[in-house]
Amino acid sequence: MPSALPLGEPAPTTGELPADALARLGEHPFGVYVHVPFCSVRCGYCDFNTYTLTELGADGASVATYADAALAELDLAAKVLGARAPQVQTVFVGGGTPTMLAAADLVRVLHGIRERFGLAAGAEVTTEANPDSVTPEALATLAEGGFTRVSLGMQSAVPHVLRTLERTHDPANVARAVAAAKAAGLRVSVDLIYGTPGESLQDWRTSLEAATALEPDHVSAYALVVEEGTKLAAQVRRGQVPAPEDDDEAAKYELADEVLAAAGFGWYEVSNWARTPQDRCRHNEGYWADGDWWGVGPGAHSHVGGVRWWNVKHPNAFAGRLSLGQSPAAGRELLTDEQRYDERVLLGVRLVGGLPIADRRPEGREAVAGLIADGLVDGPSAMRPRRVVLTRRGRLLADTVVRRLLGV
Repeated sequence: MPSALPLGEPAPTTGELPADALARLGEHPFGVYVHVPFCSVRCGYCDFNTYTLTELGADGASVATYADAALAELDLAAKVLGARAPQVQTVFVGGGTPTMLAAADLVRVLHGIRERFGLAAGAEVTTEANPDSVTPEALATLAEGGFTRVSLGMQSAVPHVLRTLERTHDPANVARAVAAAKAAGLRVSVDLIYGTPGESLQDWRTSLEAATALEPDHVSAYALVVEEGTKLAAQVRRGQVPAPEDDDEAAKYELADEVLAAAGFGWYEVSNWARTPQDRCRHNEGYWADGDWWGVGPGAHSHVGGVRWWNVKHPNAFAGRLSLGQSPAAGRELLTDEQRYDERVLLGVRLVGGLPIADRRPEGREAVAGLIADGLVDGPSAMRPRRVVLTRRGRLLADTVVRRLLGV
C-alpha cells in the first residue's frame, strides 16, 4: 500500500503559484523529477506510489499513454512558471520502474522538458532502472536521446536477501546492465539496501564487494525501513520475520563506509558515495540544498520558492485531471521562514560540506561544542572553515545532531 499524502491546504485547479514564489525562481538550481508509477510486481518492503498493471485497469493510465500525460503536465508547468522559468539543470526519472516505458518514450519526455524550458549546458539527466528491464539497445537509445546517467536497483548480491525483499531480478543481470550502460557512455550508480531480515554482516560485505567490483561511478546504500501498510510490516507484526535492529544497521553502515572508502568512493551525503565530486547526483543535491523542482506524475512532490505541493496519487486520477485541463495537484503548503530554516538544518547537515556555523541561531551555535565533545561533529571543520560537519558516528546519529542544533 503506497504511503498517504501529507495534509495541506487545497491547491488551485489552475496550478498557479503565489507571486512571491515565482519571484524567487532562479535563486537556486531548477530540476524536474518525473515519476513513473509502474512496476511488474510490488516488492514487500516498498511503500512508494507504484502500481502493477493489473491494479490499474484500462481507464486513463497505461504504459502506452503515460508519456502523453507527463507531457501534458509539463505544458501546465510551462504555463504556471512562465517567462521566469530558468533552464533545467537536472532531470531525474524515478519510480516505480521507469524502464517499463519504452526508451523512446523516456526520450520523448526529456525532449518535452528541453522544448519547454531548455536544458542547461552539462545538465545531468538520470533514469532509475531495474537490471532486468534494460537492454543494450534501450540504454543506447537513452544515451543518444540525452540521458547521462542510469541508477540501477541492485539492492543485494545475495539471493536469499533478494528473496526476502521480493526482488525478482537475476543478480547476474546487474553486471550485464552496468556493462551495457558504460558501453553506451552513461554514468552508472548502483543502489543497495542493508538491514534486511536474515542478512548477516558477511552477506552485506558480499553485496558491497560485488557492487564495487562493478566499478560504478556512484553507490547509494540505504537502511531498510519497515513502512506501515507494507507486506513486510505485516510479516514483522506477525513474527514471521524479525524487525531490523539499530545496532545491526549501524554496524552495516560502518562496514559500507569502510569498504566504499577503500574502493575509492567518498561520502558526500549520509547514504551516498561517489568516485569524484563530478559523479555525485546533482539532482538529489538540489533537494538537500533547498533547491527548486517541478515533480511530474502521480504522487510527485514539487517545490518552488517556498511553496511545496503534491499531485493526486492514482495514475487514473492524475491523467483524468490533466485531460480536463486541470492541475493534478492535490494539496500544497506555503512554508514559513521557520520551517525553511528547520529544513535547511535537517537536510544540509547530512552533506559532506556541512552547515556554516555563522548561519545558525544562537541555540545552534551554542550546541556545537557539545556535539564535538560527543564525537558527533568534526572539531577541525568547526574551527576552520567554521562549519558543522558530521563524523562517521555523527552520520549514524544525524537526527540527534539536528535536534540539538535546533534546540529541541
